[in-house]
Amino acid sequence: MGSCTSTTSTGPEVTLPHENGTVTVNGLPMYYEIHGEGRPLVLLHGSLGTISTCFPVLLPALAATRRVIAVELQGHGHTPDIDRPLTYRAMAADVVGLLAELRFGPVDVVGYSMGGGVAIETAIRYPDVARRIVFAGGPAYRPDGFHPELTAAIASQGPDEAAAHELEHSVWHRAYAEVAPEPAAWPTLVAKVNALDRSFVGWAPSQLQSIASPVMLIAGDGDLVQPQHVVDMFQVLGGGRPGDLVAMPHARLAILPGTTHIGLLNRVDWLHSMIIEFLDSSS
Repeated sequence: MGSCTSTTSTGPEVTLPHENGTVTVNGLPMYYEIHGEGRPLVLLHGSLGTISTCFPVLLPALAATRRVIAVELQGHGHTPDIDRPLTYRAMAADVVGLLAELRFGPVDVVGYSMGGGVAIETAIRYPDVARRIVFAGGPAYRPDGFHPELTAAIASQGPDEAAAHELEHSVWHRAYAEVAPEPAAWPTLVAKVNALDRSFVGWAPSQLQSIASPVMLIAGDGDLVQPQHVVDMFQVLGGGRPGDLVAMPHARLAILPGTTHIGLLNRVDWLHSMIIEFLDSSS
């Protein structure tokens, strides 16, 4: 699922974390930062992204009232790659392992794009860990949910070396090169992200329906995913009922107007207000 970069220049910027470091889980030295105080919230970036490229403004906004544990997933940012493919199952296991090492109990999980997929996988496989889930940016549970143009582009991608070369002057590559333990591993990361996208089979409706945690889906109306698919996913999760007549469902849905996949990260005021209200809600 898509890359991330936020271009918003207004509002607070990421400040030095209260704590940062590396914890080895499942053979992976995993980088993390902890910001703020309050109920723990895990923040997961999108593919090819880092904490700083995805969340320069959203992170400090959330950290004003939450203890934010921001992590960098396998092969991304400060976290090196290891000899295994990128999979949602493995990345979810890494996150859960890190939380256990840091002694955090049930947490809220907010994921953008690929990070949202990791959040969903965490909720399915580790129900005791995930208190509430937010999947923001490109929420999809089947590959046919993406716009056909994107699916065709992924299917017709050329050699991974060419794709990596095309991205060499991107904001994602610049951020990666600044902090990666092995900056020359960029082509490997691009290849693994491409393989993750091409092999995405999603989750069965029964798997989504097994999620006990309340889930909020947030997409732009110009996102990578077709709006009707996001609505479908919302309904599979139990949403879409007449709230004035029956109990409100645990699932929530927000479609942000005039908003692309990458542009969603610039809607910090909207995201912050909706995410915090959802996480504080008793429904």
